[in-house]
This record gives sequence, structure tokens and C-alpha cells, in this order.
Amino acid sequence: MSDILTRLAEVLEARKGADPDDSYVAQLYHRGLDSILKKVGEEAAETLIAAKGGDREQLVYETADLWFHTLVMLAHQGLGPDDVLAELGRRFGLSGLEEKAARDRK
Repeated sequence: MSDILTRLAEVLEARKGADPDDSYVAQLYHRGLDSILKKVGEEAAETLIAAKGGDREQLVYETADLWFHTLVMLAHQGLGPDDVLAELGRRFGLSGLEEKAARDRK
């Protein structure tokens, strides 16, 4: 499943050099971090509304939008899905309470 994330990350990276008139993602990059963050926030809110509404199809649709724009945000910051997956892998098997306690001690 992470293959699609890898392929999408490659496309997002390639769009950094694209003409903003020809690519939605290039437009986001061109507008800068604040615009990307605004879009992530909008998509997060729409995802929450879809979850509250109970329509599973709409929830999947909005979550896909949220993930997509989050990947754009990561790419803009020089990160990608592998960075997030590595962090999830690091946490796997840890108690959520233990992981939070370790963060609080830092």
C-alpha cells in the first residue's frame, strides 16, 4: 500500500519545477507554505465534518484530500511519506502512554 505514497511523493517532488499555470501542486508550491498550511487546515476540517456526518464514502474522499495536501506540505519541507512511516515504525509496539511520557520528558 505504501507504494502509492512513494509514487505520489515522486510526482509531488517533480511538480516543484513545474509551471504553476499547468499544475495545481506547482501553484501550491508557488504560493508558499502559508497557503499549503491553509489548505491542510481546510482539508482537516472537512475530514472532521465528514467523520461526524457518518458517510463512510465521504470520509474516505476527504481523508484522501487531507493526506494529499499533507504530502504536499511534507514535500515543501523536504520530507516525504517515508519519514512519517519511519516515525510510525519507531512507535509501533510502544504503549501510547509510554510514548507520550517519553515525549514529555524531552
